[in-house]
Amino acid sequence: MPRVALAVAILAVYVYGLVDVIRTDKRSTRGFSKTTWLIMVILLPLIGAALWFLIGRPRATVVAQPVHPQHPTAPDDDPDFLRNLEQRRRQAEAERLRKLRDDASRKNQADDGTRRTGTTGTGSTGAAPGTNSGSSSASGPAAGEPGPRKPGASGEANAEGNPEA
Repeated sequence: MPRVALAVAILAVYVYGLVDVIRTDKRSTRGFSKTTWLIMVILLPLIGAALWFLIGRPRATVVAQPVHPQHPTAPDDDPDFLRNLEQRRRQAEAERLRKLRDDASRKNQADDGTRRTGTTGTGSTGAAPGTNSGSSSASGPAAGEPGPRKPGASGEANAEGNPEA
């Protein structure tokens, strides 16, 4: 039983030393190059690992610098991206509102144009469209006169006998 425990301890030190050499940055090893330390740990399992831990391993005071600079991992974590997204959203909304206003003003201008040019030209009395200037025209009843009745108005039945509302 003690032999098995000793073999497991040697194997654990060997594997831990080998993995530690592999994971260490090549610029932070002490004594020899990283390749030399790797060869020493592989060829001399217990002695190579012990030497690595005593001599070659970087000191704990050296803070390892990250390989990649720190940056947000997702776009929604990046404040610059979010700011740019908000600016684009506001610009798109302003553009949409401008187009709606332009369409509404064009429609109003088109409606005004059809009212002015859409009269029948029965005379140039200067009256506004839809008003009666006193002459007998076909544009509608005079002020105070009842207009034409709609079929089915005031509860009358239509041609089929059904009451209309």
